Amino acid sequence: MQRLYDFLRRHPTGVDTFWALMLLGFSLLWVVQVPEGAAPTALAAAVVVLLSLSVALRRRAPEKVLILVTALGLVQLVADVAVNPADFAMLVVSYTVAAHGGPRWASRLALVGGVCAAPLAQVRWPVENTSAAGQVFFTVVMTVPFVLAWVLGDSIRTRRAYFAQLEERARRLEKEREAQAKVAVAAERARIARELHDVVAHNVSVMVVQADGAAYVLDNSPDLAKQALETISGTGRQALAEMRRLLGILRTGEPEDAEDYVPQPDVQQIEDLVEQVRKAGTRVDFRIEGTPRPLPSGVELTAYRIVQEALTNTRKHGGPDVGASVRLVYFDDGLGLLVEDDGRGAAHELYEDGGADGRGHGLIGMRERVGMVGGTLDAGPRPGGGFRISALLPLKPAN
Repeated sequence: MQRLYDFLRRHPTGVDTFWALMLLGFSLLWVVQVPEGAAPTALAAAVVVLLSLSVALRRRAPEKVLILVTALGLVQLVADVAVNPADFAMLVVSYTVAAHGGPRWASRLALVGGVCAAPLAQVRWPVENTSAAGQVFFTVVMTVPFVLAWVLGDSIRTRRAYFAQLEERARRLEKEREAQAKVAVAAERARIARELHDVVAHNVSVMVVQADGAAYVLDNSPDLAKQALETISGTGRQALAEMRRLLGILRTGEPEDAEDYVPQPDVQQIEDLVEQVRKAGTRVDFRIEGTPRPLPSGVELTAYRIVQEALTNTRKHGGPDVGASVRLVYFDDGLGLLVEDDGRGAAHELYEDGGADGRGHGLIGMRERVGMVGGTLDAGPRPGGGFRISALLPLKPAN
């Protein structure tokens, strides 16, 4: 059934042609039965054919069809071609012109023609053996369908215009949202690239220092030189891993402002961050589970930034007397983060003017950072109210 409906919608002219043929056949039978002398049969048949044709072409050229139907109505009045079923085309065309949304003059002409059709027909072919009141009543009854058809068509035109405006607005907002998201991603990637630049630069500096030291003690202390070379090997592997994460997000230029290059935080500074939030008046429960151990620089930086962003939004959007909890869990192959609050929930976690749908700029930044180290991030409402951010950061770089 749906396929048939879709077919009919794709072929509106074919549907109109079918109904035009039905109207033509019924109207020709009516014309044949008209008493002799009432009107020339050939002229009446021509009027019927043209009125039926107007139904078939009503959607292709509504204004031209309206003019044709109006002219045919005048021909009927002048040539005494009695009212017949083909005149139903006038009602259909009146609806079509009002619903089409074309020139306003066409819609007004359709309304005026619909209102005048019944009175003119009553004057030209009055109903016999009927009082004046009865004739007026009959005229009003015959006028109502034309008026209703025009009103229905104009209402549909208004609705179509309204929905078209809503669709255009939705498309425009979607493009704006995509543009804002791209700008946010680009800005966040630029910041990540700058931070990873510092991390890689630190690793390379360590390698240079260790290499100089190994060269200095190579002859006198081979064991120290061996230890320095092992340090260089481990640092080099870590630097290569950071470089792989950096690929694809490199910026076209570096900032010249020296203030952009600052020491990057690590996991140990999360406790200091929590203490700062507590001093600001927010209750924070901080716990570390598992055995702490050294982590790759990129993982430590990502963990710190996630906790920082989550606690910042808790203070901004959680409401009064909001409380939060931060969990760091050391697994064998990864670091788990869980930040929860008991604030007003997803409806108010507006991540930097983004929204609860997960499109906020802050959350975009989190996902970018987690993706850089090959981890996973889950953010959403917490059962019982509040918001939850959960992340798993692998200790080995993603291939």
